[in-house]
Amino acid sequence: MNAYIFPGQGAQFVGMGLDLYEKYPVAQELFENANEILGFHITDIMFEGTTEDLKQTKVTQPAIFLHSVILSKVMGASFKPDMVAGHSLGEFSALVANGVLNFEDGLKLVSQRALAMQKACELQPSTMAAVLNLPDDVVERICEETNGIVVAANYNCPGQLVISGEVNAIEVACEKMKEAGARRALVLPVGGAFHSPLMEPAREELASAIESTAFGSANCPIYQNVPTTAVSGSDEIKKNLISQLTAPVKWTQSVQNMIKDGASLFTEVGPGKVLQGLVRKINGDVETTSAILE
Repeated sequence: MNAYIFPGQGAQFVGMGLDLYEKYPVAQELFENANEILGFHITDIMFEGTTEDLKQTKVTQPAIFLHSVILSKVMGASFKPDMVAGHSLGEFSALVANGVLNFEDGLKLVSQRALAMQKACELQPSTMAAVLNLPDDVVERICEETNGIVVAANYNCPGQLVISGEVNAIEVACEKMKEAGARRALVLPVGGAFHSPLMEPAREELASAIESTAFGSANCPIYQNVPTTAVSGSDEIKKNLISQLTAPVKWTQSVQNMIKDGASLFTEVGPGKVLQGLVRKINGDVETTSAILE
């Protein structure tokens, strides 16, 4: 079975999507449509902006979503997933790709999500840190024992977990992680504490937008970050999508469940190959590839 996976924030690069725009009329139409919906020329930043411009959350999230979704549209009949999943932001790309959301609504929600997250970041100094080569339960225990807000946020693959929270709490937790034997505990250059309780204002803002958006029925199951198991009902998908902002991204568990349910090939749709690398670390027996245009 073929699982299609969609990357999240961090996969962006300058020039992303330009080849699609130049080669495929359907891609050009969708990109121009996106410029109109967003109210600014995101294509200028994607195709020839600076890395700094592209790193702004309000740009990064719609840019990655656009690259993934437009690539899936250009693939046409060769786009045949048996199941889909997305890493954080990538979940929105996956929902458009499997027919739950239309392109316009998906882009509007991603833009609203990015702006709401940006606002939440500005309310309180916060950050994230990558912890390498430490068992998940040890990371979780240290987070619980550290004063202030610090939680496990991204279960990327065995031995790679990202923590999220208040700046001071993250710094203290990182020192404790190193003492406990972590190979690295490194503060990341991000705008704030994504997938932590500090995103509650953004979750509330996004909840009303999601509730008022029409969600259709899925063409195939989606393995969402929160439950990590196959979901296809629109009410449950909405609930999990809202929870996702303050809950951890359980990527390791999602991939394990997809494999258990029959996935043998993982096709990454979007910029970069980050997710393929994570899948191989989770299970070295499955095949991975990038979406290829005929």
